Amino acid sequence: MAAAVPGATAGAKGRGRAGAAAGTPIVAADQATRSVYVLDSDRREWDAESDDRGVLWSWSADGRQSLEDLDPATTWTNPSEVKLRRLDGRRYLLTAASGGLAAVVGYPDREVYWAADTGEGNAHSIELLPDGNVAVAASTGGYVRLYAASAGPRATRHAQAALAGAHGVHWDPRTRLLWALGSRQLVALRVGGTPGDPELSVDRRVELPTRGGHDLAPVLSTPGRLWVTTRSAVYQYSTVEEAFVAYPLRSRIDGPDVKSVGDDPDTGRVLVSRPEPGHACAWCTTTLVLYQPDGTRTLLRGGMYKARWWSADRGG
Repeated sequence: MAAAVPGATAGAKGRGRAGAAAGTPIVAADQATRSVYVLDSDRREWDAESDDRGVLWSWSADGRQSLEDLDPATTWTNPSEVKLRRLDGRRYLLTAASGGLAAVVGYPDREVYWAADTGEGNAHSIELLPDGNVAVAASTGGYVRLYAASAGPRATRHAQAALAGAHGVHWDPRTRLLWALGSRQLVALRVGGTPGDPELSVDRRVELPTRGGHDLAPVLSTPGRLWVTTRSAVYQYSTVEEAFVAYPLRSRIDGPDVKSVGDDPDTGRVLVSRPEPGHACAWCTTTLVLYQPDGTRTLLRGGMYKARWWSADRGG
């Protein structure tokens, strides 16, 4: 599962089967195999155990000598977050696991830019800032940390802001704020200090309409908005209007327990991950749901948690 499919160019538009234009790939954190997969969104079904069943690229912390000091057998438990970001012209996979491992991994070469054991706080989301530092949100730890990752691949110096139930974190280039989602609040954090000695301060706090904040992501079809999910609903928040606002397809997308949501920057198609009833993992799924056009994508024998479009667009 370590090798990319020959000729695959996930993260960039290419040519698919029979000369058709390839759609934006999907990246998913699969807890069943303790792996992250970049997947061909043109396929309706993926098989990670087959040589040619839609898996364009994969990564796992398991068995990697470069990460042995971080004890992946323990810290790489239940990978949850996955994102694509760019820094200095390079692409990186961002990933975090409930066991505490957070990592920024070069794509496609898999060279680790930065990684750390963040502890037992349930690392749930990760973000790469333009200065090369890395933010991590931890739910049971109740904090957002900004690590001075620009100082080196194992840098642990960090600034910290308290946020009960911290589940999501996103750097917004429009506001130049680090947005974080907690169980009851959406918080905008201002970054200060220096890259080697960062500081965090609260710029604003927004009470959530319902409790249990979970996923935070940019609305790529409408710059200036953020996707916000809670235990019971899916919202969009306008950073311009400073309010939760109506959005297309809300009557269909809205619902409980959405683990991740996002729209394709090229087509506007919405991707949603929800727990699958009857799955052995109560918060996982084998099947992702698509809207406009509607459809599903299934990872055979999977246990996916969050899934996102493989796009480095931050919504700026």
